[in-house]
Amino acid sequence: MVLNSLKHPSNWRVADLERDQRWIFRIDAGTRQEMIDAVLKAEDPNKSLLDYRRADFALSKTLVTLGAALEEVKRGLGVALIKGLPRQELTAKQFEILTWSLGLYSGVPRPQGKDTHYISAVKDAGMTYRTGTGRGYSSSAELDFHTDSSDVVFLSCFNQAVSGGKTIVSSSMAGHDAMAREYPEQLKWLYEPLAFSRQGEGAPDEGPYVMQPVFSQQQGKWFGRWNWNRVRSAQKIEGAPQLCAEQYAALEQFDQIVRRPDIAFEMWLEAGDVQIVNSHVTLHSRTEFQDHEDPALKRLLYRLWIAPPDSDVLPECWRDLYRACEAGSVRGGIRGFSYDERCAQFEARQAQDCAMRDAAAH
Repeated sequence: MVLNSLKHPSNWRVADLERDQRWIFRIDAGTRQEMIDAVLKAEDPNKSLLDYRRADFALSKTLVTLGAALEEVKRGLGVALIKGLPRQELTAKQFEILTWSLGLYSGVPRPQGKDTHYISAVKDAGMTYRTGTGRGYSSSAELDFHTDSSDVVFLSCFNQAVSGGKTIVSSSMAGHDAMAREYPEQLKWLYEPLAFSRQGEGAPDEGPYVMQPVFSQQQGKWFGRWNWNRVRSAQKIEGAPQLCAEQYAALEQFDQIVRRPDIAFEMWLEAGDVQIVNSHVTLHSRTEFQDHEDPALKRLLYRLWIAPPDSDVLPECWRDLYRACEAGSVRGGIRGFSYDERCAQFEARQAQDCAMRDAAAH
């Protein structure tokens, strides 16, 4: 069923975020010190990230702020920004561990690529974005508006670039409603399934692309997914369904709408900031950037994908991508080529810590 209008707090415009800044949370000095103490006490050079448990990090004040931010992300505007995480007091590795600790208290981290890594260092690693295997987080390129393959996305900032690299978020609901008002004859195409490329990172039991609509519904909830780069890449995959002219035009129109200055909210992520978004209702992007010459100063952020314990049931058409649609399940991510028993054991432990449904068998 094609909807004409969506009534929800996450159907916002730029003016809404500017007027009501309840989505911005600032860490006080006591909470900041708690984070420093927790990381320094828990850090163990003999441990990998998968060896840490949430109980290793003594966080209480932090969890008050984190809980409020996650509530806004999951049931409010769909986006939150926490400012003031300790940056000068921590090394890059310690800041990564701090980001990981926030994830452990938020749900089960999800793998993010062909190497089955559970946290991504977002930096320019020389990758070309617009290719069949390109990933934007490893390039300096301007990114298409897109959603990541997880329910919730964390992005913490350790270093900014010399110039550029501005973060942009848009409400996919706002884009939907603009389509309904201005291009109602095209809206129906966004409810039709189309191919999204896996960018060459599918697990051995997965195909090279998934079929999903941009918009779908389940149990009265609305869900959006978008990534022009992956749609275009899928068109080059043998056997992938080809877009008809009408469908292509509708997709192009939607992509242009979510870029409008009244819909696309621009912000600078400063060192010590962590942005959290709900992938099902929020699109994100980034401008091109110029980096520092000094490796120690280069732009560096850490990205986490999280399956939270209180997630909604997903539409069945999401199963191929998320591997599970059940509410509160361990789902989403990109398993890649190196998912093994150690990964499964970590996810099972973390699911138990979060009182979640372990969907490792899916």
